[in-house]
Amino acid sequence: MTDSDLEVRQIDPSLYNTDLAPVKMQDRSWGWFEIFNVWANDIQSLFGYTLAASLFLAYGLNGWLVFAAIILAGFIVMLLVNLSGQPSVRYGIPYPVFARASMGVRGANFPAMVRGIVAIFWYGVQTYFASTAVDLLITGVTGIEGGATFLGMTAIGWLSFAIVWSFQLYLFWQGIEWIRRFLNWAGPFVYLVMIALAVIIVVRAGGGLFGELGKIFAAQESPEGGQLGAFLAVTGTMIAYFAAVVINFGDFSRFVRSEREMKIGNLLGLPVNMVVFSLLALVITAGTVDLFGEQLTNPTEIVDRVDSLVLTVVAAVIFFTATVGINLVANFIPPAFDLANLWPSKINFRIGGLITAIAAFFIGGLWVSLISQLGITGFVNTLGAVLAPVYGIMVLDYYLIKSGKLDLQQLFSADAAGAYFYQQGWNKRAILAWLPAAAFSIASVWVPALDVLSGYSWVIGAILGAVLYYGAMRGQPRPAVA
Repeated sequence: MTDSDLEVRQIDPSLYNTDLAPVKMQDRSWGWFEIFNVWANDIQSLFGYTLAASLFLAYGLNGWLVFAAIILAGFIVMLLVNLSGQPSVRYGIPYPVFARASMGVRGANFPAMVRGIVAIFWYGVQTYFASTAVDLLITGVTGIEGGATFLGMTAIGWLSFAIVWSFQLYLFWQGIEWIRRFLNWAGPFVYLVMIALAVIIVVRAGGGLFGELGKIFAAQESPEGGQLGAFLAVTGTMIAYFAAVVINFGDFSRFVRSEREMKIGNLLGLPVNMVVFSLLALVITAGTVDLFGEQLTNPTEIVDRVDSLVLTVVAAVIFFTATVGINLVANFIPPAFDLANLWPSKINFRIGGLITAIAAFFIGGLWVSLISQLGITGFVNTLGAVLAPVYGIMVLDYYLIKSGKLDLQQLFSADAAGAYFYQQGWNKRAILAWLPAAAFSIASVWVPALDVLSGYSWVIGAILGAVLYYGAMRGQPRPAVA
């Protein structure tokens, strides 16, 4: 029996369906280009552009140091996803099934559902933001005003929201192969248009652009917290941006043909992609200073200032494509697998996606009028924080406790004597290790004194979880794996 083979007759139906089953090597169609586009779509959103541009302006740090911090963050994230992605490449399993090895075949539902809830929330919010691009397109082309307002959105806004919601659900319903094709098209397309926009800005701004770039790259006054503090803050911010995908990267790497292709895709998609995209964002932002007399880091504001119908149409398509791309990667595929893991006999990948879409419709529809006003993002960020120790526990368990080997059959077995059944399906030692580490991660969201840690609170939480788990599991018998 190979790594991705499974004796179906020996599995428990409460732990198995065809979407959770290992992807066999002959059925895998992803290579380095697909993985590159996972990351390209992850950063090429409205928020991703604003973040990339703001890093050069918000911290008062020398531009070369900002680039160095971005490169460092890229390599750190690359290391993290190489670690979490390798088991899924080898065994063809998604994140919630991989979590069973350390958390227990039942206990894995806890981190899976926490990740799923966070993703569903942000899926609804990102659907709303993607709809603003369609709104921009409709109003720009037709000249029609928004119309009457209901729950904070105009009639055009609601129509745009419904279009985006339906398009994403349709794309998802076609299966992972269609999603792969969309990501492969969206990543390069957004890059080509970004390059074209940068060229336009360079031509229009002329020599003034280079003067603004010179100011950014020139040595500046020491920022608050010092050069080192600002450098670490930029690095931490970029790490935190990708943290949501780091833990469930196996949902994508399970479709990759080899670990080598995964690593090449991660190298090109993270440190290389982050630097190139940040450079484009920097050039465009610096050009806006020369053209409009102020720093504009919001792409929609830049388009509005240029006042060109052609640019409005192109920009709307870009914003729509990029935001849908990140939504599929970070917020749609993960909860579909997570919900399927909760009740495999009743919920498959498609049904999980449908539940995600329905819940997200209400979240996105109520975002402007209600949810954004409640400060609920703190609650969602708290849920996200509790996943940091889970990452540390899963990775340490696989590489040190399990020595990089899993019993594939036992991952789908509810036998009380099974390797991953532990106590009633839960690894209580993992939970005991998770609790104090999660307490720190949650405190990093709510305690102002921990703000200084910035995005590093996620990494520290993961390390704490790993260290405490290792201590809890010392002396325990290790499952025998052939």
